[in-house]
Amino acid sequence: MARWFAAQGYPVHPLTPGTKTPPANCPSCRPPAPSHEPQSCPCRARGLWCHGFHAATTDEEVIAQWWRQEPEFGVAVSCGPAGLLVIDIDAHSPVLPDRQRLLPGIRVDDRVDLSGLASGFDTLALLAAYRSQPNPADDAETLRVRTPSGGLHVWYRVPYGAPRYRSSSGSSPRVALAWQVDVRATGGYVVAPGTRTASGTYRTLPGARTPAALPLWLSAELIRTGHTGASATSPAAAPTPARRTRSDGADAHRILRPLLDEVRDCATTPSGTAFAEKLNRAAFTAGGLAAAGYITQAECAGLLTEAADAARPRQSRRNQLVIDSALRAGGNRPIHPRGRS
Repeated sequence: MARWFAAQGYPVHPLTPGTKTPPANCPSCRPPAPSHEPQSCPCRARGLWCHGFHAATTDEEVIAQWWRQEPEFGVAVSCGPAGLLVIDIDAHSPVLPDRQRLLPGIRVDDRVDLSGLASGFDTLALLAAYRSQPNPADDAETLRVRTPSGGLHVWYRVPYGAPRYRSSSGSSPRVALAWQVDVRATGGYVVAPGTRTASGTYRTLPGARTPAALPLWLSAELIRTGHTGASATSPAAAPTPARRTRSDGADAHRILRPLLDEVRDCATTPSGTAFAEKLNRAAFTAGGLAAAGYITQAECAGLLTEAADAARPRQSRRNQLVIDSALRAGGNRPIHPRGRS
């Protein structure tokens, strides 16, 4: 199993048999002894697994050595280097917090009936409903893994050029997607399906066996809730546009105009307009048109920034994060205007 994931380009590391935690470091790497950062650990050259996900690798020889030493090791995937983001839905039943902590940054109206809400399944469904989007827990187009505790891991692939999302806990008062919904990304790992623990086995649900691309609306929500930073969003080099005629440019503007108008129209309402989703959609489309050579990326960026700042002038930095991410993602899927209405 570890070799299969490594063959997909996903760096793996072992988990202590029967648990979901990495095996202990060697004595020289245990606190308070270490005088080095995990990334520069000298044990790597010796084929040791010190420092958990920092030691993750796709090297077949190292992986074979680890599992020869302990065949009962579980398997974990280091999310950041693998280009993965996993939505970790908890099914615990702790005391329900105040309704305004259920969806960070979104005011849950007092008229919304929260009867029966008890876990991350409920808050993720609530978030999806607020955004008029499908519930990721029901997304059979991507890999989903049932956890022994009754939770669910929803695996997504982060598109090339997108921001480096960071991990978070659904109970965090600072950065969280939803109550009881954790995010496994850069700085975290996820237990691979097939791994057995004392509580049971991580099992793949019917549907896709590989991760699908992260949905644009979830990308926008992750940016909105602070799951990325400026250091990961430096502008990508603009592709060299193909020569275009005036009619091509007119077609590109015709496609973008209603999308940009939707963004500008959000100015009339301070919240609840799916602003980030609309901006994401406009920027993704613009990126595709630019990649096909029908409009320059610089022109796209200017149009998008103007529309976004007109609607949400006090969050220009966050607007730019959404624009940068979606422009790059759209650049992987060129759009040809002809035939589109």
